[in-house]
Amino acid sequence: MFSKVRSLIFKLDPELAHTLAIKALKLNYIPNLKQQKSSIIEVNIFDKTIPNPIGVAAGFDKDAEVYNSLYKLGFGFVEVGTITPKKQYGNPKPRVFRLEEDEALINRLGFNNSGADIVSSRISKNKPNGFLGINIGPNKDTSDRVEDYLNCFKKFYNFADYITINISSPNTPDLRNLHSYENLDELLNLIQIEKKNLNTKIPLALKVSPDIEEENISEISDLIMKHKLEIIIVSNSTDKNRQNLKNINKLEKGGLSGKPLENKSNNLINKFYKIFNGKVKIIGVGGIDSGRSAYEKFINGASLVQLYTGMVYKGPKIAHKISGELIDILKNKGVKNISEVIGIKN
Repeated sequence: MFSKVRSLIFKLDPELAHTLAIKALKLNYIPNLKQQKSSIIEVNIFDKTIPNPIGVAAGFDKDAEVYNSLYKLGFGFVEVGTITPKKQYGNPKPRVFRLEEDEALINRLGFNNSGADIVSSRISKNKPNGFLGINIGPNKDTSDRVEDYLNCFKKFYNFADYITINISSPNTPDLRNLHSYENLDELLNLIQIEKKNLNTKIPLALKVSPDIEEENISEISDLIMKHKLEIIIVSNSTDKNRQNLKNINKLEKGGLSGKPLENKSNNLINKFYKIFNGKVKIIGVGGIDSGRSAYEKFINGASLVQLYTGMVYKGPKIAHKISGELIDILKNKGVKNISEVIGIKN
């Protein structure tokens, strides 16, 4: 069905198409998909078992409106957000652009969301039927970004299976300055103090930029180990990698996601895996649209993967399709569970 209507959908403004997709999911206008169930792709994480390691990246369900519908599409887990303390519109439109020849998107949305109060109320009234991550960030005009993270953490720690600290969007001015050792050390220290004060053991994830320099990798890794974070998400969109793109929209400012990010993400996952050696879970993001591309993330060191752009180009059945392809790949290799292939490329 999607292949038949894709050309019509792609005539719409990308953000309008996304809004319509969210509305369709809210109304349960979704394919009737039977979950690809197999112990070979089941994942045990933080004392919970999820049916498969394919997740929805933050950015798709920004306002936590359709996570339960996304589980029905075959996703093993969903991450909502990015959510800021106060409601904000984001950057001026147009702010999302398709690069069809490159199977990519460029966005400069700027953390558009309804704010922590509305979103937390929504989640409290609609209990997640699966593994849920909540991605938090600061308001653009805030006077204290660290305080924004703390406020969101306090608001959401009881609603999630993990909380993601997003320091990696290229669309909020100077946000990536939090990648510096001093700034990140302060932020993680204060969040861990708050976590202790709240007497919660909720796992924390740090979402990093794909554009970090080599020296940043070891610094970030040191801080993740120092502050005992459980997850690193590699990676967000890139504001680089434009030189080989074909579509004219490559000239637009914003974060590039999709297939052009795949190799860059895989290389970065591999570097972090060599440092952590399984001590920190890695969620791999960037260019996933098939069982094979997901498998590449796993052998480079990811324990879970997420996608967003792949669903734009492949449609709502993508998680179901990837799970099936992944089962076939693993069976052909004589693997009993996907955990056996994590990091084997190293």
